[in-house]
Amino acid sequence: ALEDVHLNIEKRLTDLIDPGMAFDFLSGALRGAAAVLSQAVVVLLLVVLFLFEAASFERKLEVAFRRRSASARFDKIRGEILHYVGIKTLVSLATGVVVGVGMGLLRIDFPVLWGLLAFLLNYVPNLGSILAAVPPVLLGLVQYGVGRALGVAAVFVAVNMVLGNVVEPYFMGRRLGLSTLVVFLSLVFWGWVWGPIGMFLSVPLTMIVKIMLENTEDLRWVAVLLDAGVPEAPRKDAS
Repeated sequence: ALEDVHLNIEKRLTDLIDPGMAFDFLSGALRGAAAVLSQAVVVLLLVVLFLFEAASFERKLEVAFRRRSASARFDKIRGEILHYVGIKTLVSLATGVVVGVGMGLLRIDFPVLWGLLAFLLNYVPNLGSILAAVPPVLLGLVQYGVGRALGVAAVFVAVNMVLGNVVEPYFMGRRLGLSTLVVFLSLVFWGWVWGPIGMFLSVPLTMIVKIMLENTEDLRWVAVLLDAGVPEAPRKDAS
């Protein structure tokens, strides 16, 4: 009798789950994870090599341009990049903590995961907050209904309004921004170059390029085109 029950359960599981499909899904997931891991190793290697090169890069600029102004410009670029990365990281960390606590209070499953997702996607302005909100909103809708889903959405809107539209611009400055079109194109480009890791790093990398362009006289016009707003034109002296 026990053997019949065991065979019956095994037959039902076989009917419900196609072993071939399960194997294909598992192998595809493992290939995707391996690709992401290999891309992460490449990015980490590039970062390590860049840090080693940065020690002598300032001296190379002085020799290449035969003037001290290149060193001063490099210091300014480095300072602005560190300022941007530091403020963005602190705001993203605050976003992740608030979202995680909010999801916990609303009793949405996996609050730590949604907080981590909000932290990572906050590096992508405009689009990141929307992408981070979709999974917990849908989960709240499935778990509790429309009312709880609206509560989850309200948490994300409040966090984005306070931290994204008030706190971050106050500390970072209005000029350290990218237009929505540039953000989308940077996601496509860096995702094509480095896959998922490139999509995560797309905005910081583009922002670093923009800061470098702003500090280069001949290419400053490119930085103006990448900016989120329209800067004021320089005033001409009245004749």
